[in-house]
Amino acid sequence: MIMISRCLLAGTALTVALGVAGPAFAADPAPADQAPATPAAPPSPPSQIVVTAHRLDTARESIKPSLGASVYTLGEAAIQNLPGSDNQPIQDIILQMPGVSQDQFGQFHVRDEHNGVQYRLNGVIIPESVAVFGQTLSPRLIQRLDLVTGTLPAQYGLRTAGIIDITTKSGLKDSTTVSLYGGSHDTIEPSVQLSGSSGASSWFVSGDYKHTGLGIDNVTGSNTALHDKSNQFNGFGYVDRIVGDSDRISLTGGYTNQHYQIPNPPGQIGSQTDFAGNPVSVGGVTQFPSEALNEQQLQTFGFAALSWLHSAGAFSSQVSAFGRVATLDYRPDYTGELLFNGTAQYASKRVVSVGAQLDSAYKLGDFHTLRFGGLINQDRAISYTDTAVFQTDAAGGIFGAPALLNDFTDVAQRSYSVYLQDEWHLVPHVVLNYGLRFDEVDGIRDERQLSPRINLVWSPPGGFTGHAGFARNFSPAPFELVASQNLAQVAGTTAAPQASLDVASYAQRENYWDAGFQQKIGRHFSFGLDGFYRTLTHMVDEGQFGAPIILTPFNYAKGRIYGVELTANYAKGGLSAYGNLSYDKAQGTQIDSNQYNFSAADLAYIANHWIYVDHNQTWTGSAGASYHWNRGALDGTRISADMVYGSGLRRDETAPDGSNVPNGSALPGYVTFNASIGHKFAGSGYDVHIDVQNVANAVYEIRDGTGVGVGAPSFGPRRGFFVGVSKTF
Repeated sequence: MIMISRCLLAGTALTVALGVAGPAFAADPAPADQAPATPAAPPSPPSQIVVTAHRLDTARESIKPSLGASVYTLGEAAIQNLPGSDNQPIQDIILQMPGVSQDQFGQFHVRDEHNGVQYRLNGVIIPESVAVFGQTLSPRLIQRLDLVTGTLPAQYGLRTAGIIDITTKSGLKDSTTVSLYGGSHDTIEPSVQLSGSSGASSWFVSGDYKHTGLGIDNVTGSNTALHDKSNQFNGFGYVDRIVGDSDRISLTGGYTNQHYQIPNPPGQIGSQTDFAGNPVSVGGVTQFPSEALNEQQLQTFGFAALSWLHSAGAFSSQVSAFGRVATLDYRPDYTGELLFNGTAQYASKRVVSVGAQLDSAYKLGDFHTLRFGGLINQDRAISYTDTAVFQTDAAGGIFGAPALLNDFTDVAQRSYSVYLQDEWHLVPHVVLNYGLRFDEVDGIRDERQLSPRINLVWSPPGGFTGHAGFARNFSPAPFELVASQNLAQVAGTTAAPQASLDVASYAQRENYWDAGFQQKIGRHFSFGLDGFYRTLTHMVDEGQFGAPIILTPFNYAKGRIYGVELTANYAKGGLSAYGNLSYDKAQGTQIDSNQYNFSAADLAYIANHWIYVDHNQTWTGSAGASYHWNRGALDGTRISADMVYGSGLRRDETAPDGSNVPNGSALPGYVTFNASIGHKFAGSGYDVHIDVQNVANAVYEIRDGTGVGVGAPSFGPRRGFFVGVSKTF
């Protein structure tokens, strides 16, 4: 089931069911003050091991309650019963949560911030990948997913737009599940999940392979995409061992390998002329059809984390060591790109990170709980490019044969963070959570900040919970995406930029205010309202500034983001329904880093105007309804549907005088519906479901190729039919 939890108070969540049909729904929803259900203990492990495992799980959760923030929780059963279930990318699941809007390349935005999302597995930070085509974590590993937003307590930092906190599946329940999923767009996706235990040890392993003919967003609104095949592998493993009554050691790891073709626009011809107006030849070719382009991108991501959890008496602590290796290789079509763009670039990037994290909690008594911890992280990025260019004269005219320019960079960054906070129960039903966080980043820039955080939560009898808070945030630009340009090397070539400024990216600094409430009405219905206002210095944004689909961060000198979120939820018996609607505005002015990526006209306009950021979407909504039969002839049958609404991301506008207004208008709004019907055959272990994506076959444009930092047009997928069959042993 999907759950919403707002304003966690002393480790107890106020929750209401949000609806997705399936076996997770019994005749009545779980009591509102209970945590999400954990799998029933199987007979194989000794009962003492099971009890200790659950107690340590509870201790781990007590270290990181998000007092005063907004927390939206999605359980394993809900994922299985969404249209697409755990065969869909994780970002499509997250789009069903309030305040989350979709973008091209599998990106999503939380409360209108471009990136700023931090991933955690079992409380451990997982450094980001370089990739942008969807996310690198599979929904198959999820037991529970929390999206934490708002004024975050002091334990959260560096990425503060939202926290994707995932509790992974474990091996307390012995089982093997194999499944096969496929259908439209040449999709075929086999997968396997294994879980088990032996004595004090347990494990969970999953793996899947996916082939599709729609790997990246189509660049046209047609039913099929040209040159858009993708092959992807995802693997994940978790193993833990309980040591005595108070300790557990766990190892978590995963690996993703993805290959994408870059989709081609039809009906275009690439050609260049030299300074004298004569056709330019590249290897004897003077005209190149867009249908023949052969651009490809390969990306891998591997991570591992070793953790030690200790809980005894009033003290609980988890210490972890983690690492990641992420690679990206873009392989151009040299002939085609030279004739279309005047330049072509092979790009290779490798990022290696290692770090350690400590999070602890000490309960001083009935009124105070101290939480404290720290983080140290070392990153190294190695980049190599081969850029094919033409020489140009003073007027920009091409002459001579293409030349190949090589560039190599090797940069490092180290970050340090510490925090201390106190959960203070002032009076009955009122909690004040306050603390300080210090972050320092030493790399291309050396920056630091001391950040106060404070949240007040009031939860009187009657089903009402209100909260208000303030947070000072410090968010460096994503190191794995930071790029530099050898401007002197490309001077006098077709790769030379209009602007010559190359100021390194700054860390974003932010004041964040948030307040809201949630009200339960009876046992089955609840609604909530949350508002926020943010002022930012050196606001971080990202853009695609070339053929390689690698995002590059840049800064607006000043930024402002504000919005309101409304949620409503109903659950009774087998019926559930939910709806979310958010209103957001995000604006920036004065680009003050990586200016060479922009045209001189855009830089001049933005220097004197507040503009909407390209990923701003004024209205964003999601909704769903479901029903599960648990008796009679239809026992085990489920139906569900969900939808996503967006008023449209930004695009450039042409002013009456013919000049360009960056991000001056919005794309048309859209709404898409998905539906599913499934049946679980009792006693056999078989589960079958049929999913329909984009039921109305709507043609909707996510990007039109214009806007600040937008590199290419993209459309959402057209109608698709898919069938999934799984067998659990």
